[in-house]
Amino acid sequence: MTVRKTKDIRKALTDKGFKESNSRHKRFILYVNNKKTTVRTVISHGKKEYSNTLLSAMSKQLRLSNEELLDLIDCPLTYESYIALLYDRNEIKE
Repeated sequence: MTVRKTKDIRKALTDKGFKESNSRHKRFILYVNNKKTTVRTVISHGKKEYSNTLLSAMSKQLRLSNEELLDLIDCPLTYESYIALLYDRNEIKE
């Protein structure tokens, strides 16, 4: 079973161009060249860890495979590589 700490997920997202906004949950929106994109996800205030089910849902929101999401969190997937991947998949446009 795959588990990642929410603090590690939060740090990885902010390091990869996501900006955080607070509401009932913490919303993370990807910005590219200071422009908001449609790529976004949410982290619950009360969760300490995310397991397979929540990580799978998050990977879909971030337009990644489960393996790519783990690379994003664990840092082999850089900001530049992530953005290039999204452009290649036509998930974001210039």
